[in-house]
Amino acid sequence: MPGEPPRGVFVGLTTLDVVYRVTALPKANEKVVALSQHLASGGPAANAAVTFAALGGSALLITALGSHVLARYAADEVTGRGVQILDAAPRIDSAPTVSSIYVVDSTGERSVVSVNAGAVQAPVPGGLESVVANADVVLLDGHHPELAVTAARLAREQAVPVVLDGGSWKPVLPELLPLVDVAICSADFTVPGVAEPAEAGAVAEALRRWGVEATAVTRGAGPVYWRWGDASGEVPVPQVAVCDTLGAGDVFHGAFAYAFAAMPDASPADMLRFAAQVAALRCTVPGPRAWLAMPTLADLVAPVAASIRSPGAGTKRRTIRETRA
Repeated sequence: MPGEPPRGVFVGLTTLDVVYRVTALPKANEKVVALSQHLASGGPAANAAVTFAALGGSALLITALGSHVLARYAADEVTGRGVQILDAAPRIDSAPTVSSIYVVDSTGERSVVSVNAGAVQAPVPGGLESVVANADVVLLDGHHPELAVTAARLAREQAVPVVLDGGSWKPVLPELLPLVDVAICSADFTVPGVAEPAEAGAVAEALRRWGVEATAVTRGAGPVYWRWGDASGEVPVPQVAVCDTLGAGDVFHGAFAYAFAAMPDASPADMLRFAAQVAALRCTVPGPRAWLAMPTLADLVAPVAASIRSPGAGTKRRTIRETRA
């Protein structure tokens, strides 16, 4: 009998994204008329949480938003996608991070201008320990350092797996990496002391020295490299007609977190293959959220949802952690 949905906690950045679809990027002093525009929440943790919820999981996003009208718009968009929010800074009244994004119509490539977390301080909210203890997986993007480290420490104490969105190296990572179970890194991720450009295997080996036993490196349309303990391999990425790559990495992370929590008996390759399929689907649909309504998304989720059992979250956690060996 299918069990309860997997529970994911996502800690990190939420932005308000203004997305323009254009025929070409504007040149200096040039004005262009966009083919379309979209307004939606964004940020690595927020997009991963939205993906996790869309796949059928129970997602809680811990972030810093505040009371500004634009922050409330971003929050409403996230909650409208089935994600709960725990605002670590509810009293701030400054504008949230607003990202300006251009997506080129012919290639789907995106360009982003943002201040990321900027000067926003995200204190540790009350009740974080119980929130983390009730999760099956915790995903961090490292954008709010104090919050990320505290959540990771609590997760380690409760034997809850921690997944890192390794989009880029951040100053907090030396403190955070020893608390991470799985690091999902982009091809642009660099590790201090490792020559650039580094092979995926070199990145995985470097992270292992920081205490991370399981690493995957995404490489766009190229195969995903993975290393779990002493085992390694590659997972091919579905070749699709790309319309929009915005947030594809975040979608991959959210889908991996879902598979990681929902499929305790799956191999690393199977979990990464599922994530790659979901991210590939996202790339075939223009706009930041339209892909969530694609019927083929349900087709991808159905086998995973059918495999969810209900012996209790603790059993899931032990099995998940054993996949690192």
